[in-house]
Amino acid sequence: MTTARRAEVLATGIATALLAGRWRRPPMVRRVAVALGYRRAPRWVGTLVGEVLEAYWQPPADRPRELAGFIRTTAGWARGQEADVPPRVVRWEPVPTSVVRPRLPTVELSDLSVLARLLDLDQGELAWFADARTLERTAAEPLRHYRWRAVDRPAGVRLLAAPKPRLKEIQRRLLRHVLDPVPVHDAAHGCVRGRSVRTAAAPHARAAVVLRMDLEHFFAGIPAPRVHGLLLGQAGLPEPVAHAVTGLVTTVLPAAVWRRIPLPDDLTARERHRRLGAGLAVPHLPQGAPTSPALANLVCYRLDRRLAALAASFDATYTRYVDDLTFSGGSRVGRGRLAELVGDIAREEGFRVNTAKTRTISAARRQDVLGVVVNDHPALPRRDRDALRALLHNCATRGWTTQLRGRDPAGFRDHVLGRVAWAASVDPAFGARLHAMADRIDWSIDGS
Repeated sequence: MTTARRAEVLATGIATALLAGRWRRPPMVRRVAVALGYRRAPRWVGTLVGEVLEAYWQPPADRPRELAGFIRTTAGWARGQEADVPPRVVRWEPVPTSVVRPRLPTVELSDLSVLARLLDLDQGELAWFADARTLERTAAEPLRHYRWRAVDRPAGVRLLAAPKPRLKEIQRRLLRHVLDPVPVHDAAHGCVRGRSVRTAAAPHARAAVVLRMDLEHFFAGIPAPRVHGLLLGQAGLPEPVAHAVTGLVTTVLPAAVWRRIPLPDDLTARERHRRLGAGLAVPHLPQGAPTSPALANLVCYRLDRRLAALAASFDATYTRYVDDLTFSGGSRVGRGRLAELVGDIAREEGFRVNTAKTRTISAARRQDVLGVVVNDHPALPRRDRDALRALLHNCATRGWTTQLRGRDPAGFRDHVLGRVAWAASVDPAFGARLHAMADRIDWSIDGS
């Protein structure tokens, strides 16, 4: 056992012993002595217990890991390390975890057994899917919980992590029972029930100036400690439960996958590639998990609050759709100062603005927000509207099989109707006309 691991085990054992009974000095000293195998407690144990009682008037039963970390900072601990502390720690059965009052509504998860029942897992499965042994970084593909896929983008590569079926179902349960009840900021529109691209774009219609900005490596930039802190504080989960849930919703990029990604030639792109690799090398929110957008919205609550207040000071409107930030208002929005302050706030909140994607658009040009034109009202770009009308007209008059153009016939109907539904979600009046055109199409095989 390494020195660091030995210290971690000792601190955890002492914390468990302290929490296993009455929160009074004499019994606490006795429990620590027994846990460490002493017949009589040495002086440093009394010093350590005294420091713990000064810091914690009440037992932090919902924060045992925090207590273990504090123990390692005390003078009593330092004196104990100089003495001959036995390496073996007796395993105490702690008292049931008390639950702090949730700051925001969420399901009550008093301990790990309740979490396991909610997810239909036993304790071993819970530890396995939470990657308690941190195997995801080095394990072979069959033992990993995610399937990784690299997608080439104009500004670099994007790595998608799709959870395997069992973990995906676990994450869906967490989303439904734990995350969905926690409200997000009014400015957040991505992956929020009742909100959409239209609700994110509509507030910017008919603005004199639209400012678009983008957060670089958004999901990779949200590490596991931020998720853990969110679940402890905002969701009010006990520390052991928050730790397990964090493991279930975060992951780390396997080293073998990263080695297969080619290094860009451009120096600027290479620096962005390096930052991406650094973010993915530590536990983070995976882009592809059903829980990631909801957790990202909750993590961004303070960012959204600060940016909304900043926008108000400029008489501007602010919305965020996942990693896309949009501001609109008068001429002050386009003078550069607002974009500079947004970058400062983003850095303070742990994010980074991708300056290459920052755009300031006046009303004299096409104001595009999330692929929606907002100069007058939310609408699809003219080219997309014309192309979709032509496709529906040709399908109705010439037969849909004449419009395949290499597409799979089995999925073509869903493809067309999906485009119609998207257009209707952005512009309901235009969408109604498209639905009327789609109703005239004969989708039978011999419809031509």
